[in-house]
Amino acid sequence: MKYTMVPTDTFKHLVLNAGILAKNFTPATGEIAASDIIGATGDGVTFNANVEYLDFADGIDNMPKNVAELKRIDTIDAKMTGTFKTITSTLAAQLIGAADVTSESGNVKKITPRMNLKDADFQDIWFIGDYSDVNEDGSSSGKAGFIAIHLIKALSTGGFQLKSANKDKGSFPFEYTGHYSNATPNVVPYEVYLAEG
Repeated sequence: MKYTMVPTDTFKHLVLNAGILAKNFTPATGEIAASDIIGATGDGVTFNANVEYLDFADGIDNMPKNVAELKRIDTIDAKMTGTFKTITSTLAAQLIGAADVTSESGNVKKITPRMNLKDADFQDIWFIGDYSDVNEDGSSSGKAGFIAIHLIKALSTGGFQLKSANKDKGSFPFEYTGHYSNATPNVVPYEVYLAEG
C-alpha cells in the first residue's frame, strides 16, 4: 500500500461547507457585509467554466488533430448554478433576468418581466466558501481562509423557476452566466481567489 496515501498538507487545502453567494466581496481583506448576501441556498452551488477550442489543424492534409501550436481558445462559458431557498422581490427580478420591481398598495411588490435587457441587469456575483484548516470567526483579529469565485457581468439565463413541496420549503433553481464586455473582449468573465488564512 505504498501509494495509498494523501499529501501531508491535505487538510490545509479543502473547501468546506456550502459557501454563500454575494453581490460584493473584498478579497484583499476577506470582508463581506451581511446585507450583500443574496439569499439562502440549498444543496450547495456549482460553478463550471467550460472552454471551447478552435483547432486550426483540423481539415489540413498531413496534419494530426490537436496540434498545440494551432489550438486557440474560442470562448469560455462560465456558469454558476444551484437553488435558492429564500426569495425577495429584488432576487425574483434578478432570477427573471430582465424585470422591474414596483410598489403596489401596502407592502406588495410587483415584479414585471420585460423583453429588453438593460446594463443594470448584468451584475457581478461572488461565491465565497471556507478554505483551509484555518477558519476562525472572521472577527477583526481572526484569520479565515476562503475560496472566492467572481462571476463577472452575471445574468440569470435559467429563467424564473419555483418548485413547491408538501411539508417542505419552496425552491428557486438558478443559473447565472458570466458575460464578456464589448469594451474588453479578451477579459474572461470570471476570476478565482484563494486565501489560506
